Amino acid sequence: MTPDLESLRLLVLVGELGSLGRAADQLGIAQPSASKRLSTLERRLGVVLVDRGRRGSVLTPAGVVVTERARRVLDEVAGLVEGARALRSAQEAELRVAASMTVAEHLAPSWIGELRRARPDLRVGLRVTNSETVGTLVRDAAVDLGFVEAPGALPGLSSRKVAVDRLALVVAPGHPWSRRRRPLTPPELARTPLVMRERGSGTRDTLDRALPDACPPALELGSTTAVRGAVVAGVAPAVLSVLAVAVDLAEGRLVEVPVELDLRRVLRAVWPGGRRLVGPAAELLAVAGRRSSTTAAVQP
Repeated sequence: MTPDLESLRLLVLVGELGSLGRAADQLGIAQPSASKRLSTLERRLGVVLVDRGRRGSVLTPAGVVVTERARRVLDEVAGLVEGARALRSAQEAELRVAASMTVAEHLAPSWIGELRRARPDLRVGLRVTNSETVGTLVRDAAVDLGFVEAPGALPGLSSRKVAVDRLALVVAPGHPWSRRRRPLTPPELARTPLVMRERGSGTRDTLDRALPDACPPALELGSTTAVRGAVVAGVAPAVLSVLAVAVDLAEGRLVEVPVELDLRRVLRAVWPGGRRLVGPAAELLAVAGRRSSTTAAVQP
């Protein structure tokens, strides 16, 4: 039978100290227990390891050989434990995050900033992409935590609400809708070609669910910034997060058009299903949860 590590430590100490009692004291066990453990080790290995006498405990020739090998085993185990501790420390000092563009551009920087003020040695990597890709990265363990704005189911993922966002229909100041006071109806909006994000983005998914019969887009772009720029240039209207257009609305570069649609959506943190978040990922989620209650800009 394979000897246990504590028995090997006891044997090594007996060889170093020349006393079973002193070895037992150093390990924090009673001498009778140490004697029993040493006898069990000898039976398992089939050799006598220690001569016990009035003047102390002395290793037998077989005991010397076994003790040297035991010392090497214990050194290897100590190296294994230290290596694992280093790996754990490296993991605890690094956080990999992926976020959809709205979250990455308008919410995640303040969350990460608060976390790093509490943990200045933490290295955080943020990947910015659409919600569909965020989900894939989390499932593939390429990141520790993700943030999405997609409204649908998230198979294979656990999730938690971190904020509520609202989408707004916006146009350039010269557009005929800019002076409209009566809310636009869903059929009217569905008949209008819009500047849209690509499929797989949370903004596009939310709009597709709200307007399943919408006509093809006037222009399809891969970032919120590009969509916003196209609307400011007068290409066509767009539906965008109020987080992304708040400054433009305040400064008159864009005008919000009332619409008879509830375009609120939940922004969620996601991580692999069935797992419990620990370490920096759990801490960032806690920060996001605290901040969400004070993010007035996302309220309808």
